[in-house]
Parts: sequence; structure tokens; C-alpha cells
Amino acid sequence: MGGKGFRNKPEQRREEGSLVYFDRGIIQGADGGRYARYAIQTHFVMPNESAAELVEHYVRPLYRPGDALSFGAKVMGMCAGSVRTRGQVKPGFWAKRLWRFAGRNSTGIGMHEPYKLQLVIDMVGLPRMLLAAFLSALTRPFGLKGVFYKVCGKGVGGIDGFYPDSDYEVYHEMAVINPPEPGKLCDDLAAKTGIPVVLMDANDFQRDQLGKSKGFPLTDAQIQDALRDNPSGQGNEQTPLILIRPLKKEG
Repeated sequence: MGGKGFRNKPEQRREEGSLVYFDRGIIQGADGGRYARYAIQTHFVMPNESAAELVEHYVRPLYRPGDALSFGAKVMGMCAGSVRTRGQVKPGFWAKRLWRFAGRNSTGIGMHEPYKLQLVIDMVGLPRMLLAAFLSALTRPFGLKGVFYKVCGKGVGGIDGFYPDSDYEVYHEMAVINPPEPGKLCDDLAAKTGIPVVLMDANDFQRDQLGKSKGFPLTDAQIQDALRDNPSGQGNEQTPLILIRPLKKEG
């Protein structure tokens, strides 16, 4: 089915009472497995909201036994309080000078913001950030992408926020970081709701699986197959919860 970067199209829109979700269609995996995916729209989640209450409110009405839930890492970061404000980040010498040279991807996301670059330094240390910036500049003419994030590691690619032009004002002054102990978060959420959970940091370029609950019904490869076209979207869709419904194989 269709390419990357889903947007919430009117023909995909469905309603279940007050619930709004989008039918992303059926996708087939390499092993022949088939999966229906439903992108569930939520309100804009703020720090320290209950992940279990989100699942009960938004996912429970659609859930059927055998389904599994892909939970967006940014929303989990909000729920876990894994955030930083501008007041907590103090751009230093290197952040103030190097951010101008940072690139942007097709969604406008990058390190082109001194607060965000300083947050990277705070997370991984100045030497590693400088090495990552050097190697990124060195390899950029050859069309290699993502070098900066690979060298930095430690979840740097999961930083989201400090966007002065974001439609959401909260992102002007705050950044979300992928939460620590993702496996434990998934186990806790699955125990509270009875729904298997995988925590995903997905975009149009990659789908990073941060953790999943014990006994999750799909293998890692099957999870990647089910989500390979990024059904959560890459923008202001507000569809971070993806209900995955395995279907019987054809034939």
C-alpha cells in the first residue's frame, strides 16, 4: 500500500462514538502476514498525563483480542515527564555557533536551533557532538544522511521540540526526549490495560523500536513490516496510537 508520510485524508477518516481514527489500510509483510492498521487521533498530550488512561479512552473502543498497540515515543515521553524547557537548557559557545550549519530533513526537523543542539551536548558530551558534526559535514557531499544521529546515539534522534514556528505553542518552549526504561514502560502499560504494547519512534526515514511488552504477539521483523509506511504520519496528524490487527494469511 501507498508510500510514506501518511496524512489524515478524509477518505480514511472513521468515527466510533466520539472517537476519530484513520484506516491506513492493509499491508503485507515479507513472511506473508497481513495487518490492518488504525491510526487513532488523540488530543495534544501534555507532560505527566496517564498513558493507561489514554489507552482506555482512545484505544479500548476499537480493540479486539489479538490486536497490538504501537505507542508513539513522543507521547510516552510526555506521559513519563521526559521533557526539557528552554529555561533548563543554556546554550553555550559551540551550540550558539554550530546550529547555523545544521541541516534539515524534508519535515523541517533538524539541529538548526541552539537550544536543541545544546541539549544534544548535555546528553552525549561535547567531544561526541563535535565528532558527529565533523563526520556529518564530511559525508554530506556524498549524500549520506543521518550520520550525526548515528554517531551521537543515546536517543538524540528522538529529541522533538524547541521549534519556534511549530503550530503547537508548547513546542516553542519545550522539547520531548525518548523516555528511559522503554521496556518497563511497555510492560507496565500492558499490565494495566491488557493490551500488548510496542514503543516506537517512527518517522518517514526510520522506525526505531525502543521496547515492547513481554509476550508481544509480533516479532521485531513483523512489527517493522506492519509499520514500514509510517502510519502515524509525520506532522500534525496527532495520531500517535496505531492499533495493529493481524489478519489471516491469504490462500
